Amino acid sequence: MDSLLTILYTLGILVWIVFLLDAFIGLRNVDTLENEENLVPDQLLSVIVAARNEAKQIEASILTQLNQTYKNVEWLLINDRSSDETGKIMDDLAHQDPRIRVIHISDLPEGWLGKNHALYKGALEASGKWFLFTDADIKFEKETFAKALHYFKRHQLDHLTAAPNLHASRFWLKSFVAFFLFGFSYFKRPWMANHPKSKIGTGIGAFNLVSKTAYYSFGTHKRIKMRPDDDLQLGMQMKKSGYQQRFVTALQLIEVEWYGSLHEAFVGLEKNTFAGLNYRTSMVFFSIFGVFTTNVLPFFTIFSGNTIITLLSLGNIGISGILYALIIRRMTVFSPAFFLVLPITALLFIYSIIRASYLTFKRGGIVWRGTTYRLSELRDKD
Repeated sequence: MDSLLTILYTLGILVWIVFLLDAFIGLRNVDTLENEENLVPDQLLSVIVAARNEAKQIEASILTQLNQTYKNVEWLLINDRSSDETGKIMDDLAHQDPRIRVIHISDLPEGWLGKNHALYKGALEASGKWFLFTDADIKFEKETFAKALHYFKRHQLDHLTAAPNLHASRFWLKSFVAFFLFGFSYFKRPWMANHPKSKIGTGIGAFNLVSKTAYYSFGTHKRIKMRPDDDLQLGMQMKKSGYQQRFVTALQLIEVEWYGSLHEAFVGLEKNTFAGLNYRTSMVFFSIFGVFTTNVLPFFTIFSGNTIITLLSLGNIGISGILYALIIRRMTVFSPAFFLVLPITALLFIYSIIRASYLTFKRGGIVWRGTTYRLSELRDKD
């Protein structure tokens, strides 16, 4: 057992060093949107928001958008089969501001996920040079649009995505958010979107800004119509197709309360965890094994009576801790206490993977916003 751990931890240290160097170099090329100048309003921006049963969130979100310093904006608000007051709130907002148009969707065509179809329908009605796809619970500072569009034009982009501040009010939820961002970052490497020769791209649902020309030449949301991780896939597939893309952070400009509790986070991750692992059982087991052996086990074997195992455990913890701090400081509000409970949040993350994968198999698919999508359909459209 000791010899197996010696090999495993030695490889682990080497892998962590590679990840650390990759992140250190990559994050140096990630700009902060707060430092950007404001674009003087010229051409039209179309903001496209799809919402299903978001009555508690949408009004506050849209009001922060209407207050933007960049005024040449139209809004396409798509009510996707809501059973609450979402549609009425949208209509009331449209009466307050003539720049808002509301689209009510009552039926979902076969072969589409609801949100993807709603965003697509909104894009078809949009008139702007740029399309901003965002969610119904995002809050924006008033200079966000102006800074983003200036950055977009200055770098001659086809797609810009921005990481928001994922607000959480409770310690365990905050630590879980931090670990999620940590895992996502070293697994998906979003900073590679800024490397012009790389085919690795990314996208974040809070802020996906694309040029109208690029969106249509790419193939619109039809290309990803059955992907529950539509935001990520939009960016990944656009970059893979050769479009100019950038990833930035906007922690002081864009904010979203990711989930209200750990339970809500587990439920929310049901829809895209298995999709993020490409619907492959082998990837589920690989992820669980990887997270456990790198972020949980060393915290226990550090107390081993074997000096070599103890030192290798310390090496894994130390290097991964540096990487963790490096990433989290750039992606969200950082606290050293988050790292102290890392093995616990890693176990919570493993639980979320197991839970989401099990429920997907048990249900034969995913349940998202009250609609069931069969796993066979999701895989066929992948």
